[in-house]
Amino acid sequence: MNFLSADDLIYGYMNGIFPMADADGTLYWYSPDPRAIIPLETYKPSKSLRPILNKQQFEIRINADFKAVMQGCALPREDEDSTWISDEIINAYTELHRMGLAHSVETYVNNELVGGLYGVAIGAVFFGESMFHTVSNASKVAFHYLIEILKQQNYDLLDTQFINDNVRRFGAIEIPKSEYIKLLKKGLLKKAHFAETDIRHLYTDPFRKGK
Repeated sequence: MNFLSADDLIYGYMNGIFPMADADGTLYWYSPDPRAIIPLETYKPSKSLRPILNKQQFEIRINADFKAVMQGCALPREDEDSTWISDEIINAYTELHRMGLAHSVETYVNNELVGGLYGVAIGAVFFGESMFHTVSNASKVAFHYLIEILKQQNYDLLDTQFINDNVRRFGAIEIPKSEYIKLLKKGLLKKAHFAETDIRHLYTDPFRKGK
């Protein structure tokens, strides 16, 4: 498969599968078993992250430059020679973003994008895709505010697909694929809105009363 549309993505996510590209750009669909998720109710920022959040050294923006976040995520990592985020994938997710179903959480310093993450939101399920940073802690801060948004907007499920050290540090666990599909179907039946005006206070008060 070498062409990917926004409709393909919607169908895939609603059925528990997602695409990745090989080094030559060929697209394949994946449905791992077990599946990695991050329980929203158990997430807590690390002790080392709390001082950074309190200093508010990053400006947080939502959906301000979705494509730039994807391009940042597509850059090869130090320990990798290639990326699974091809131009075809960037184009399809950008179209999904225009439809209001793909979102980015971005961190800025002096008006410069220095980190962020993106994913897909359908129903009360958020499918996390990738994150990047060019300044230390920028992606961790973006992830913290992603969690705050999902909690505030009553999301049920945060899917992180595969388990690895990066998501494990945020509290990711593995569950059987059959259990994931049950949670997915339940979450898809519920309505949730990713970005609303009433979440702006989250960006300036990371440890508001009651947390």
